[in-house]
Amino acid sequence: DGVFVVPMGGATNIGHFLDLFGLRGLGAALAGLCDEGQEHDFRRGLARAGLNPGPDRTDLERLGFYVCVADLEDELIRSLGPAATEQLIEAQGELGPFRTFCRQPAQRDRTAQHRLRRWMGTGSGRKIHYGRVLVDALDLSRVPRPLDHVLARV
Repeated sequence: DGVFVVPMGGATNIGHFLDLFGLRGLGAALAGLCDEGQEHDFRRGLARAGLNPGPDRTDLERLGFYVCVADLEDELIRSLGPAATEQLIEAQGELGPFRTFCRQPAQRDRTAQHRLRRWMGTGSGRKIHYGRVLVDALDLSRVPRPLDHVLARV
């Protein structure tokens, strides 16, 4: 379909990819997602590439870039709901380790949403693995807004 999904290896690399694929490079139509914490990196990279990221998120969206609150996993967990997400963890054979994680003192007072998101960030490869699991389980009528918009853009 003429769409390329390119992992950037972190939001701070946006400038390199804009140079390669954007107006100064291949001239491809661009779209992307970033985590809320990396929004500044995206804005800076877009500005350096000669694009005007503007002062608010609607300006970023005009350029085809969408911000996930707090990150894509958080958006997916919110869309699926904590109970369904725990069922997916159970189906992956990791409910025991997840429950142990939840009993840790630092996790006890956090919301189920926050514990799920934090747990997916522990362990090598877990975010990538569960990213796929969560997307595969997603009801297409409940796709998180940033993901829905970036997919519609391409």
